[in-house]
Amino acid sequence: MATGTVESAVAVRLEENRETEKSVDREKTCPLLLRVFCAMGRHHSLGDYARGSVPATELQIYTWTDATLLEITGLVREVNYEARRRGTRFSFAQIYPDRSTSSMSRREIGTTVSGERGPDDMKTLKQCRFTIGDYIDIAITPPSRNMNNQSNRRFRPY
Repeated sequence: MATGTVESAVAVRLEENRETEKSVDREKTCPLLLRVFCAMGRHHSLGDYARGSVPATELQIYTWTDATLLEITGLVREVNYEARRRGTRFSFAQIYPDRSTSSMSRREIGTTVSGERGPDDMKTLKQCRFTIGDYIDIAITPPSRNMNNQSNRRFRPY
């Protein structure tokens, strides 16, 4: 019995250490400027980020490295009317400078869906290896009207 108690105490301590490592004291830590670029249905091409230029659809968010993808989704939904519908899909990509080719590269970091829980909802910027100065590119895909029509038909008796 003593072994079980020791193991559970160790597990609790490890979880507490993980939480203190990941959490940011938002009262004492200065937020970073997160530059987010949204496009409907697709990601921006890497050419849009070439030679210091950026797409025109910029959204500037002041946040911390412990911000989750779900939190960022909520902020985008507040300012983007088209993204407010339930079932809208947000596909996140990180745009960062590639040192070897002196150009920009893209890495997919997760997906969230409005009104549905998903595995990437609680993923933080820090967990995605986000570095201050990187961009976030979001492809916003509204729910398909055809899918809604098909789902309504299955409940009809004819």
